[in-house]
Amino acid sequence: MLTIVVIALGVGTALYTFSALVELLLEGRLSEQVRRRRMEREIASMRDHVVVCGWGRVGKAVAAQLRGHDTAVVVIDMDEDRVEETDLPVVLGDAREDSCLQRAGIERARALVAALTDDADNLYVTLTARGLNADLFIVARARILSSEGKLIQAGANRVVNPQQIGGARMAAFTSQPHVAEFLDVVMHDGSLDLRLEEVAVPVGSPIVGQSLRETQLRDRTGALVLAIRGADGTFATNPDPGTVLEPDTVLIAIGTTDQLDAVGAIVRS
Repeated sequence: MLTIVVIALGVGTALYTFSALVELLLEGRLSEQVRRRRMEREIASMRDHVVVCGWGRVGKAVAAQLRGHDTAVVVIDMDEDRVEETDLPVVLGDAREDSCLQRAGIERARALVAALTDDADNLYVTLTARGLNADLFIVARARILSSEGKLIQAGANRVVNPQQIGGARMAAFTSQPHVAEFLDVVMHDGSLDLRLEEVAVPVGSPIVGQSLRETQLRDRTGALVLAIRGADGTFATNPDPGTVLEPDTVLIAIGTTDQLDAVGAIVRS
C-alpha cells in the first residue's frame, strides 16, 4: 500500500511539474506574440521614420544619434539575440527581402541606413529599398572604396566609409584639436545647448525672394547662418547678406535649440 502511495505521489509530482512547464512555455510564447503584435502595430502607425538595417556597432551608433534628435527608428536584423536588449521596434529578417523592408514600413519611411557588414549585402538592400520607395533617402555603409560608386549607382544618396571618416577625425584631433572637439560637442555630445541644423526654405515661404539681410534672421532669432545650399546643390559658406533666398534653398544655421526653432518658425510660417 505504501509503495502504491509513493508511486502515486511520484506520478502526481511529475504530472504537476510537466503541466507547470507547459504552462510556462505557453505563457512565454503568448507574451512574445503579444509583444510582437504590439510592435507591428507601432511600426504600422509610424511615418517619416528611419529604417536601420544591421544592428552591429555602426547600426547602434546611428540609432543612438537619431534618437538623440527625436527621430523614430525601426531596426532590421536577422539575429534575435543581438536585438533582444533594444527597446526600439525591431523587424526580424533579411533586409535584402522586399517583405522584410515592407514590414518595417519602407513605403512610409523618410530614410534608410544600410549598415550591414558586407558591401554586397548593402548594395542589395539599396537596390531593393530604392525599388520600393523612389523618394527614400538612402545612406549606405561601404568598407571598400571601390564599392562606393556601385552603391551610388544602385540608388544610395550618400555612401559612408566608417574607417575613412574615423581616420579623418583622428587626424583632425592631432592637427586642430580644439576645432574637432568643438564640432564633436555641437554635433554629438549634447552637453552644450548649441546645435548645427539645416532649415529648408519651402515654396511659399515668406522669406522667398528676400535677401538674407532683409530676413533679419540673426536679429530676430540670434541664430547665425553659416552656409546656404542652393537648389542646384552648391554651398555658399559665410553667405553674403545680399544673397536672395529661393525656393528649395537650405540654410545651415548654428544656435541654441530655441534660436533654431525660431528660425524654423519664421521660414515655415
